[in-house]
Amino acid sequence: MKSDGNHRIYSMSVASVYPLYVAKAEKKGRTKAEVDEIIRWLTGHSQKTLDKELANKTSFEAFFAQAPGMNPSRSLITGVVCGVRVEDIEEPTMREIRTLDKLVDELAKGRPMEKILRQ
Repeated sequence: MKSDGNHRIYSMSVASVYPLYVAKAEKKGRTKAEVDEIIRWLTGHSQKTLDKELANKTSFEAFFAQAPGMNPSRSLITGVVCGVRVEDIEEPTMREIRTLDKLVDELAKGRPMEKILRQ
């Protein structure tokens, strides 16, 4: 069990936050498919394996630890989420969570997908 105060976040299921990501995107005219594309890009999941992880209510900690292949280009993602610079977060799981948050924020702000996915 984590003693750094983040255990509650790590043990939350991705499925519990996923509808919030989708709602944030859709509120700004973006789509669930774009949210899924971001998550697949970040983690290496296929749509089938992503859907399975959501159905299984996989925790954030397990979701990132067992991801098929975290995208090496995620190191290019910088900026502030929840008042903290993503690139300054030292704890790996929290950095991955905030990286995903940042990507969804960029989507909701209307940034083109090729820029979000650092292409």
